[in-house]
Amino acid sequence: MARRPPRTEPAVQTIETARSVHTIRSEGSSDVGLKRAVNEDTFYAGAPVFVVADGMGGHERGDVASRELAAAVQRGIPIGNPTTTEAVVTTIVAANSVIRDIPTAGGVIGTTVAGLALVTLSPQTDSHWMVFNVGDSRVYTWTDAELRRVTVDHSAVQELVDAGRITEAEAAVHPDRNIVTKAIGVDVGIDPDVWLMPAVGHQTFLLCSDGLTGELPDARIAEILGGGLVGAADRLVREAVAAGGRDNVTALLVDARSSSTEEAGPGYVDGDHLGYLEETMPRT
Repeated sequence: MARRPPRTEPAVQTIETARSVHTIRSEGSSDVGLKRAVNEDTFYAGAPVFVVADGMGGHERGDVASRELAAAVQRGIPIGNPTTTEAVVTTIVAANSVIRDIPTAGGVIGTTVAGLALVTLSPQTDSHWMVFNVGDSRVYTWTDAELRRVTVDHSAVQELVDAGRITEAEAAVHPDRNIVTKAIGVDVGIDPDVWLMPAVGHQTFLLCSDGLTGELPDARIAEILGGGLVGAADRLVREAVAAGGRDNVTALLVDARSSSTEEAGPGYVDGDHLGYLEETMPRT
């Protein structure tokens, strides 16, 4: 019998604010891969927030940790309206505490997270997308047939890349490429990296676990997305499994169309991309 990875049927959700309307289509797919006995990945899609969580491989009950992270997001952020940056961070901190309190026979429970949330910053600005991450799960943008990574991995090899000691190509095959330097549930405190960008026009995001990027280079991911977004999450996961499937693989696509319902007020020009002031490399 052919393998069928767990997936969600495409869902379309609409969020309206006093200034704008956001129509958000999402689809996700996940597979245990060819080498693991348990799928420790979990994804959640409930506008305004979307997450991919990857339970830490080699640690006790990573599947429990990733599910608890997704459950905390579902509990903490109501569906149907934009949230706030503070609510997202508070939810991540709460999940960290819950996961740390899970009893274990020994070892450490932990999970990465890559996330996207539609947020309001103030009554004077339009909605923004908040991208956030802890660990080596990633968020990409897909714009004008160009794939761009937004997040920066918390990993041993990323630190070597940042220091100029190895290249991105060398990092992809480095023996320490699976070592994360930051994860939810491991330390008492947690501080996710955050980027903000205006929610304008047509925007597409890819959230994924490292099981995808460990098997497929960015160029191949871009080729698959270029073949059409409908069903692309499933195609990405299937190809990553076919390429080796050494880890669990998860992909979540979020395709959003935002439009203003009123003219911009004095002092705010949408083209100024106010939110991009926050789009920086957090650790440089």
